[in-house]
Amino acid sequence: MDERENEGEREKEREEVGGEAEGTQQEHSRPMLADGLAERGPKSLISGSGQQVSNGFTTSTPQSPREGPGSAAFSGGTSSVPGGGTGSSVPLGGLRTLVVQQTSLERPRETWSKKMDFLLSVIGYAVDLGNVWRFPYICYQNGGGAFLLPYLLMAVFGGVPLFYMELALGQFHRSGCISIWKHICPIFKGIGFAICIIALYISFYYNTIMAWALYYLLSSFQPTLPWTTCTNSWNTANCNRYMSTDHNVSWSNSSTSPAEEFYTRQVLQVHLSPGLHQLGSVSWQLALCLLFIFTIIYFSIWKGVKTSGKVVWVTATFPYLVLLVLLIRGATLPGAWRGVVFYLKPDWEKLLSTTVWIDAAAQIFFSLGPGFGVLLAFASYNPFHNNCYKDALITSSVNCLTSFLSGFVIFTVLGYIAEMRHLDVDAVAKDAGPSLLFIVYAEAIANMPGATFFAIIFFLMIIMLGLDSTFAGLEGVITAMLDEFPHVLSKRREQFVLGLVCVCYLGALSTLTYGGAFVVKLFEEYATGPAVITVVLLEVIAVSWFYGTNRFCNDIQLMLGFYPGLFWRVCWVAICPCFLLFIVISFLAFPPEVKLFQYHFPPWTTVLGYCIGVSSFICVPAYMVYHLLNAKGTFKQLDLCSFTDISPTTGIVSVPLLSMHRQGLPSAVNT
Repeated sequence: MDERENEGEREKEREEVGGEAEGTQQEHSRPMLADGLAERGPKSLISGSGQQVSNGFTTSTPQSPREGPGSAAFSGGTSSVPGGGTGSSVPLGGLRTLVVQQTSLERPRETWSKKMDFLLSVIGYAVDLGNVWRFPYICYQNGGGAFLLPYLLMAVFGGVPLFYMELALGQFHRSGCISIWKHICPIFKGIGFAICIIALYISFYYNTIMAWALYYLLSSFQPTLPWTTCTNSWNTANCNRYMSTDHNVSWSNSSTSPAEEFYTRQVLQVHLSPGLHQLGSVSWQLALCLLFIFTIIYFSIWKGVKTSGKVVWVTATFPYLVLLVLLIRGATLPGAWRGVVFYLKPDWEKLLSTTVWIDAAAQIFFSLGPGFGVLLAFASYNPFHNNCYKDALITSSVNCLTSFLSGFVIFTVLGYIAEMRHLDVDAVAKDAGPSLLFIVYAEAIANMPGATFFAIIFFLMIIMLGLDSTFAGLEGVITAMLDEFPHVLSKRREQFVLGLVCVCYLGALSTLTYGGAFVVKLFEEYATGPAVITVVLLEVIAVSWFYGTNRFCNDIQLMLGFYPGLFWRVCWVAICPCFLLFIVISFLAFPPEVKLFQYHFPPWTTVLGYCIGVSSFICVPAYMVYHLLNAKGTFKQLDLCSFTDISPTTGIVSVPLLSMHRQGLPSAVNT
C-alpha cells in the first residue's frame, strides 16, 4: 500500500475519534498506554528515523521497535487543542488513540535555585525531633548496640527503597501527592487526599511542641534558669533539687524535681485539667508562642521553594552545630562514659523478641518519612535528569547517622545525671518523648557551667528541627493542592498558604489548653501511626503492582540513564509491602498503652483515636467509589480507566509535550 493510501486510512481513523479527542488534557504526565503498551514503554509505538519538529526539538526513534500485541507505527497529523495548543493523534488500534498535545495555559514549574537547597530541605525534613528523643530511647530499650542490627536491616530493605521510590516518582511526574495519581493509577487518587489530611493532623500538634520550646527559650534569658529552684509560685511542697549539693536533702517517691514542675505546672499547666474530658482554658502564653511560630512558618514558605530553600541553610545546619557542641560538652562531664556504655552495650537476647523488630521497622519508617507527600513534592521541583538515586542514599544515610549521633548527645548527659544522683542510668532514662528534652535534658543543662548559653542554643535547636519538618509537611500539602487545582490556586499561592496556616493554628488551639498535652499524645499515637503506614502500603502496591515495576524502572532509566538493579525491584514488589504490612499488623495486634503524667487514657479515647486515624484513610475507598460511580462507559472500559488515564468513552490516551521530549517521541507544538 503506497504512502497516500496509508495517509487516507489514518485520516479516517482520526475522524472517528478526533471530535472527542479535542479538549483531552493531561499535565505533568508520562504516556499511560493500554493493553500492555505502557509495560513495554513508548518505544514500542515508534518506527522510522528521527524527525525535526517545528519547535526546534529533534525526535530520535528506533529503527526496529519491539513487536507485540497492540503495537503500531507512530504516525499522524495535528489537531487543535483548547487554549491555543495543538495535538497529534496516533491510532493504537480499535478505539484507542494516542493524543499528543500541549496547552499554552501550562505554566513552567518552579525549580530549586541550587541542588543544596533540595538536599538541605530533605535532610531538614527527615531529621526532626524524633531523631533526638525517640531513637536514643528506643535503642537502649531494645538491646542497646544490638538494636542497630534490626534497625539497619529495616533501613536497607524497607526504609531506603521507599525513600528512593518517592523521590523518583515525584521527580519524573513533577506532581504533588494528589495529581500524581492521574498518571499512575487514577482509582488510587484518594491516597493523595488522605496524605493531606494526615499532614494537617500533624500540624495540629507538632508545632505545639515548638511553642513549648519557644517558651523555654524565652525563659532562658536570665541568670538563674527558672527550672532550677523550688521557690517559684508554681512549685509545690514536694519539690526537691535532685542535683543539689546539699547532702541533707531527702527524697521520697512523691518528690518531684524543679524541672518537672516547671514543665508540667508552669508551661503546660496540666495540673489544672483532670483529663481529656475536661481540657480547660487556652494558655495565652502558649497561644502567643504558637502564633509566633506560625508567623515564621508562613514567611518561610509563602513564596515556595525559592524562599524555603534559603531558610533551610540556617534551620537545617544549625542543629548539627549545636549537636556537636553538646556532644563535646557532654563527653567532658563526670559519668558520661556510664551513659555511653548503657547506650551501646548490646543485649543480644532481645533480638529474639518481636517487639524489637517492630520498633526498628516503625522507627526507620517514621525517621525517613515516606508517605507524607513531602518527598514527592520536593522531588517534583528537581530538574528531570537530577540523580535522585544518589540523593536518596545521601540523605537517608545522613538521617540514620544523625539518629546515632543524637544518642551520644543524650546519653552522655544521662550518665552525668546518674552520676550526680548516685543512681543507675536506667533510673534516669525512663522518660521518653518530649519529657526527655524538657525535663531530663533541661535539668542537666541547668546544672552545667554556662547553663544559660547551653539552654539557649539547645532550645533554639529544638525549634529549628521542628521548623524544617513543618516547612516540608505544609509544602507537601501546598504542592498537592496547587497541582490539583492550578486554575484556582496557582496565582493565589500567598493567600492559600495564609489560609492553610490559619487553619493549622485554629486546629492546634485544643493542644494549647491546660489538658493540651493529652491531646498532643492522642494525636501522636493515633493520627500518624497505622493510618499513614496503611496509606504507604497502598501506595507501594499501586506503583509496583498496578502501574508496574517495569514501567517505573523504565521511568527511572529515562531520567537517570540506568535501570534499577534487581535488589530495588525485589524490594518494591515484595519486601516493602511485607515490611509495611508487618508494621500495620503489629500496630493493630499490639495497640500502645497510652499514658502521660500518671494519667491513663480511658477506653473511649482509644475509640476516638482510631476514629481520627480512619478519618484520613477513609479517603482511599471513598474516592474509589466516587471514581467508579462517575466514570462512563461499559464495565470493561470502566475497569480500564480505573487503572490508566485512558478515557472510557473515547479510548484516548493523553500524553503531554514535556513527556514526549523526555522520551524521544514526536511532539505537537503551538502554531
